[in-house]
Amino acid sequence: MSTTTESKGADNQRKAPAGERVADWADGRLGIYSLAKANMRKIFPDHWSFMLGEICLYSFVIIILTGVYLTLFFHPSMNEVVYHGSYVPMQGVRMSEAYASTLDISFDVRGGLLIRQIHHWAALIFIAAMMVHMMRVFFTGAYRKPREINWLFGFLLLVLGMFTGFTGYSLPDDLLSGTGVRFTQGAILSVPVVGTYISMFLFGGEFPGHDFVARFYSIHILLLPGIMLGLLVGHLILVVYHKHTQYAGPGRTEKNVVGMPLLPVYMAKAGGFFFLVFGVIAAISAIATLNPIWALGPYRTDQVSTGAQPDWYMGFAEGLVRVMPGWEINAWGHTLALGVMVPLMVFPLVLGAIALYPFIESWVTGDKREHHILDRPRNTPTRTGFGVAWLTAYFIMLIGGGNDIVATHFNLSINAITWFVRIFFFVGPVLAFIATKRICLGLQRRDRDKVLHGRETGIIKRLPHGEFIEVHEPLSQGQLYTLTSHEQYQPLDAGPTVDENGVERKVGPTQRIKVSLSKGFYGEGNQIPKPTTEEYKEITSGHGHH
Repeated sequence: MSTTTESKGADNQRKAPAGERVADWADGRLGIYSLAKANMRKIFPDHWSFMLGEICLYSFVIIILTGVYLTLFFHPSMNEVVYHGSYVPMQGVRMSEAYASTLDISFDVRGGLLIRQIHHWAALIFIAAMMVHMMRVFFTGAYRKPREINWLFGFLLLVLGMFTGFTGYSLPDDLLSGTGVRFTQGAILSVPVVGTYISMFLFGGEFPGHDFVARFYSIHILLLPGIMLGLLVGHLILVVYHKHTQYAGPGRTEKNVVGMPLLPVYMAKAGGFFFLVFGVIAAISAIATLNPIWALGPYRTDQVSTGAQPDWYMGFAEGLVRVMPGWEINAWGHTLALGVMVPLMVFPLVLGAIALYPFIESWVTGDKREHHILDRPRNTPTRTGFGVAWLTAYFIMLIGGGNDIVATHFNLSINAITWFVRIFFFVGPVLAFIATKRICLGLQRRDRDKVLHGRETGIIKRLPHGEFIEVHEPLSQGQLYTLTSHEQYQPLDAGPTVDENGVERKVGPTQRIKVSLSKGFYGEGNQIPKPTTEEYKEITSGHGHH
């Protein structure tokens, strides 16, 4: 009897599976279970525009993976060697070790050229996805409290991504990248007082020096990616902490999130989307060759490659320099090259305005509340107009940055293109702003008409007295809620000009500017009033319409 009891006890004391024991061991030391229990069922809304941020994340992961592979074969050295590799046209040519190793990666390392292409294409898509993602955040107002810090994180990721890309495509030391580095060095030299010191520090002496590839390499693979990785982790933590924004709709409020849980649904979709992004980038890289350095040759200070262009994301800065007149000021024995210095001042000012916009809008409108429901761009015409105006200025300067390419491909005068860019850099954004506001107001009127009269069905009906009318289908309650749930802000008011005692009240210039800007955002002519309940009931009751 005792033997049987001992046998049953042994069965009850049998060991857990190996995986469960490992999980228990890790949880006892790291607290993984409690952390996962709190976050793995977190809800994420389902909308296609939220996938733009995931494209940024996945392309960054692809950049890291391919970059690690490339570092195994790249030699960041300016030492001169004579090439004797497998690319016959370059045999016997003197070049730097950096250029020679890039040729070796392209022609002698198994899969090296494909990895190079994937790395470069992923970098271009990474920055493009970040710009589109930030535009989605901007147009929908997702940067408002409490997400201003996350907007700054995203902005810094974009700027650092641009400079990481610049240092990356400068590493092969080919004629195209060398021309870009020479351009950058000239721009640095135009900075008064400190420009020469910065240039000497960056290049280790007179251009091109013997150290800039090694220094760019350290910056490219260590400094900038490390900072970006920290910003990315902080960005994702804040997304989880603040919960995800969502579009207006039935059941969606500022205090809840309607969507799918992180596990298993969202993670399954995200995992599949990662491989989709990876596959698309790999397919593009295998089909479209990017930056064929073997066709350009090694960099030489006495040569410039034809049609030298930076990657597209530097087109704005390139365009500013190309279209700026070559003005100079000579004073007190010094020369200020305004043709380069002014664009160097305008570019960071534009970037600074983008970074600080959430704080500027909050100050102008006086809105200090938390927002988790997104705006439809049409319901904020002024903000949408600013966004389209900035995009217009960007694309105009992109044309300026490639004025020689546009001239040769479309058989146009390069001077005519330059003057077009100079004029429309100021005129184009204004026209775009005005047109965008009018389009937004027109869409608001259409929404108002749909709420009051329903959706046009295209069915024509003849009434007994002979009149023809189009049948309108009433909107569902969910559609009505979506079209009418947005807030309509009132502009700030400076208050009475005199106090209760009849004494004139002074209004400071800052307050007057704030009130004027607030009227520009939400004043008359900036939003169409939403239909009231009384208007809706009167229309739907049949009075005054068919």
